[in-house]
Amino acid sequence: MSELKFKLESDDSKKLSIICGPVNSNLSKIEDSLSIKIKNRGSLFSLSGEDQNISKGRLVIEELFSFADQSKDISPKEIHFFISKALNQPNESKNFKLELKSTFSLKTPKLEVIPRNQSQEDFINSISSHDISFGIGPAGTGKTYLAVAVAVNLFIQRKINKIILTRPLVEAGERLGFLPGDLAQKVDPYLQPLYDALNEMLGYETVNKFIEKGNIELAPLAYMRGRTLNDAFLILDEAQNCTSMQMKMFLTRLGFNSKAVVTGDVTQIDLPSKKMSGLADAVKILEGQKGISFFHFASKDVVRHNLVQSIIEAYEKNSKNNED
Repeated sequence: MSELKFKLESDDSKKLSIICGPVNSNLSKIEDSLSIKIKNRGSLFSLSGEDQNISKGRLVIEELFSFADQSKDISPKEIHFFISKALNQPNESKNFKLELKSTFSLKTPKLEVIPRNQSQEDFINSISSHDISFGIGPAGTGKTYLAVAVAVNLFIQRKINKIILTRPLVEAGERLGFLPGDLAQKVDPYLQPLYDALNEMLGYETVNKFIEKGNIELAPLAYMRGRTLNDAFLILDEAQNCTSMQMKMFLTRLGFNSKAVVTGDVTQIDLPSKKMSGLADAVKILEGQKGISFFHFASKDVVRHNLVQSIIEAYEKNSKNNED
């Protein structure tokens, strides 16, 4: 157990209040995430804990203090971002610098989507430079959300005329037939994450208007069969749950001036055990093909609650132990 004392370069009480948060809530999050103790009196801070963790804690506090120059407040998402960057920084690294803002952003009518880490920025670049892009990795890395953001950005620039979002209807332990309502009411819960992303970026009324006009389409994967889609942006979500034949069918819908993005997590396959995942199969068959990119996210790229990353890493460790 070590102790580290340091003083921030300013006694600006407003900035100190912003970084500490209401009733020191921001400092408490840093303490819990890094397993350290933080005490402060004004701009003087004292951190106790493991050497590596208190060093990272100091850097997070100093970066938050710099960020407070640009912000009236620091949101829980921003706190999480800074902490996650610190946790994923190599322990031996001396030159540690956190950057909240990416070099670019995707503008949508309702919000500006900014990559939260280098992997997200690389994935957007991958989508931009390829007609077919795969984003593979655990939940919470922003794969689908970023794909929707790119689609909306191109749509409002009139570079495409249609956005099509689709998922395979595979039950994770539940039966679709037992859900109440007609087919549309049964299907909508499967597509809700895609609706949520669109509503955030375009607004509920605008999304409904474009759906009515046919500019936006959310549909089960089976509805894609027999179509050729020009001037469109296609997104296949939860692709680990489609079969090899469904994957081939989806990818061959691509028409002129169209892009397709496929996202999924090969560790969460809900298909019957005898069926090969179309996503896993596509990696084997198509990786290295010109015009197609495969981007792999890791657990360190998770941008949700800190516990999500810990849960994913625990399951990965357990899976490796079982294999051994």
